[in-house]
Amino acid sequence: MTTSTDFLTSRKSLAETKFVDTPLPALKAGQSLFKIDTFAFTANNVTYGAFGDAMMYWNFFPAPEGWGRVPVWGFADIVESTADGIKPGERFWGYFPMSTYLVVEPTRVAPHGFYDGAAHRQKMAPVYNSYVRVAADPNYDKSREAERALFRPLFSTAFLIDDFLAEEDFFGAREVVLASASSKTALGLAYLLHANRHGQVGVVGLTSKANVPFVEKTGYYDRVVPYDAIAQSPNDKTAVFVDMAGNGDVRAAVHRHWGDRLKYSCAVGATHWDRMTSNEELPGPRAQMFFAPDRVKKRLQDWGQTEFEKRLAAATNGFIASADGWLKIVRGKGKTDVERVYRDLLSL
Repeated sequence: MTTSTDFLTSRKSLAETKFVDTPLPALKAGQSLFKIDTFAFTANNVTYGAFGDAMMYWNFFPAPEGWGRVPVWGFADIVESTADGIKPGERFWGYFPMSTYLVVEPTRVAPHGFYDGAAHRQKMAPVYNSYVRVAADPNYDKSREAERALFRPLFSTAFLIDDFLAEEDFFGAREVVLASASSKTALGLAYLLHANRHGQVGVVGLTSKANVPFVEKTGYYDRVVPYDAIAQSPNDKTAVFVDMAGNGDVRAAVHRHWGDRLKYSCAVGATHWDRMTSNEELPGPRAQMFFAPDRVKKRLQDWGQTEFEKRLAAATNGFIASADGWLKIVRGKGKTDVERVYRDLLSL
């Protein structure tokens, strides 16, 4: 019997955590066992915890009552399998818990990979249940695994937001204002807006005062504004607000400052997970939640899987290449580093 080490988070308080060792029973017919090798942890994963109940992120990887396993994106190897078409030694990219092992039930097995058919995962969006064979992925580069783990899920969301805004002609706005401008999703979206729109819309980044130099260094933003200077920033152009922060005070400041010049307000994440609540009535449009899996479903229907992957891969590769000028990858291993990184990001 194999024992998995799991990093658990209280569903009531994200700051309360613990490690537990969980015995794994022998595999049943049709199951496979992943040994999780490497994963990225970013502010996006804090969002998964913050919306764990509301958007069912806790449901992917069951945990003891009152606890949850924060999902992460990364790479894992099959170490045992009773499922047809899945062999030990194969490496996959996908959605995992912060654990050392994961049991899956492969279904829809194909050359590119499979979907986890475990009953408890079927109510959630299929994009989270897909595992991709790296051997069958033409965009896989082992030397870039870290960048892919850091950026692929986040940049995919940025790609989809950019596509959505472009299809809507930016709701007639002249600027796109991004909160949490240093977050991976915001950086990806700013890169795409800067690279693809050729001056059609300006890109404004909102961030903490300490992060202003870094955000400016990326070169993706036309203007970077500290949160405490929102009220003094230019607001003469119509704007779309894309909120990666989820900070009620920041959202209120943006809505008040742009007022009726704000044409659309898009809520994406919660990097400021502990300051989300704001119940006051605000000027401008009501914030609309952007759910990436719904957009994926639409574009798969419009373009087909091959064309979707082709467009996303080209955009992702361009962004990763551009990030070489400002990205520094920090690696860690073991319980101490996992908890340290988790708490560091939780406190941002």
